[in-house]
Amino acid sequence: MTMTPDIVIIGSGIGGSTVAAGLAASGASILILEAGERLADRPENRDARAIFQRGHFRPRETWYEANGTGFNPGNYYNVGGNSKFFGAVLSRYRKEDFEEIRHQEGVSPAWPFPYEELEPWYGLAEKMYQVRGALGEDPTEPAHSSGYAFPPVPDEPDIADVRHRLKMKGLHPFSLPLGIDIDRWLAKAKTPWDAHPNSDDGKMDAETAALSLALKHDNVRIQTGSGVTRLEAGEGGRIERVTYVRSGETYSVSPKLVILSAGAVQSSALLLRSASDRYRTGLANSSDQVGRNFMNHNSSAVIAVSPRYRNTSIYQKTFGFNDFYLSDGVGGPPLGNVQLLGRISGKVLKGSMPRVPEWLLDRITGHAIDFYAMSEDVPNPESRVRVDGERIVLQWQRTNWDAHLSLVSKLKQILKAIGFPLVLSRPFDKRTPSHQCGTIRIGTDPALAPLDVYCRAFDHQNLFVVDASFLPTSAAVNPALTVASQALRVADHIVSKDLR
Repeated sequence: MTMTPDIVIIGSGIGGSTVAAGLAASGASILILEAGERLADRPENRDARAIFQRGHFRPRETWYEANGTGFNPGNYYNVGGNSKFFGAVLSRYRKEDFEEIRHQEGVSPAWPFPYEELEPWYGLAEKMYQVRGALGEDPTEPAHSSGYAFPPVPDEPDIADVRHRLKMKGLHPFSLPLGIDIDRWLAKAKTPWDAHPNSDDGKMDAETAALSLALKHDNVRIQTGSGVTRLEAGEGGRIERVTYVRSGETYSVSPKLVILSAGAVQSSALLLRSASDRYRTGLANSSDQVGRNFMNHNSSAVIAVSPRYRNTSIYQKTFGFNDFYLSDGVGGPPLGNVQLLGRISGKVLKGSMPRVPEWLLDRITGHAIDFYAMSEDVPNPESRVRVDGERIVLQWQRTNWDAHLSLVSKLKQILKAIGFPLVLSRPFDKRTPSHQCGTIRIGTDPALAPLDVYCRAFDHQNLFVVDASFLPTSAAVNPALTVASQALRVADHIVSKDLR
């Protein structure tokens, strides 16, 4: 590895690690700068009280509302990014998600290319992330040119019972596509994996599935504890310098190519903070779209309780249904996706209900099953990330919320109809990131989008942005696989065009 790498990748989440894996065989010298460190294999990783009650892993940082009110975001800074804690659901966007969709509140615009363009890369990403799944169960499922290499994670008996009840009501529950080796995970400890950090325990996150492949090549290395503070562009528009801080000291590096993969909020904040006399509104921002169109799924936890139902499951999160994904079921606009949450326990609930005795919460959750309802947040240019000096200001304006409330209402009706008389719901707020995306979207018109269809900045020929910020729409499914698939597509483009 030379002192001046050919490529610097900023961030090691799904986008950064996957694009590194796609570029590794090219022979280019690649340096990944990661602000955080590797997660250690510690008892807290499987301790629900540490995670949900004491907030052991939450970052010690504050973001701000537009009115100046501070809040603690739930974003993580470590090798692998947020994927270390994710639910490992690796869904494809539906074919229709690449087309214009009219929602109850607003229009979700068409992508600059159709589903078919990304389809082969979806297959390669599913292979890289060792996705477990089954085809043919979900009527909304798009065409696959390749099947899953592994069978789905099996339902536990009490979960299979609820899946059967839903089928009897005419719904179409399907096995979630999951990046989890369940035998390895349970061999470490019998806990859910959703929201639990992974220390090579069987979850296929950015570090274990993609970065591990990249680092098998001698031309790729990662440097942790290196927070990038600024990018500098020269007169011709090329990014000439990447400045970062490590152990209190400031360093810089001048690669041929820069790939920004710090996440939808941090990537846009870095570009805005990199403003100069030549680029007064920030880098890659001649369109004035950097930071705009921030999206965060409308989502709620829905807990169904019945004294006649006993839930003895450990991990629970194995199926979902999309019966209201493309419409509300009666010809109206789309509502969204429903999937199981990781198993909720009294230890988990105690974190949000501190005054309720844990023993009572355990008794309730022992007779409950837990769902996650998710609806699309339509892009809005006034929903945006801004910077105020070192402060990050998140001006999120929810859209399509009434559709989400309709989805939650329908789910409650269904759960009551299959034998759960008490159904409770609670929306997630800004403290729980629900697939943050947008802010630096792709497009074909430089006046309307900062990036081209290969995530290359229109304003800077050697800058790519490869993380969830490039997504022009949020759809209503987990975006990780779509980010990984586009990352592989971008890597192939960089190599084939010899842009290194």
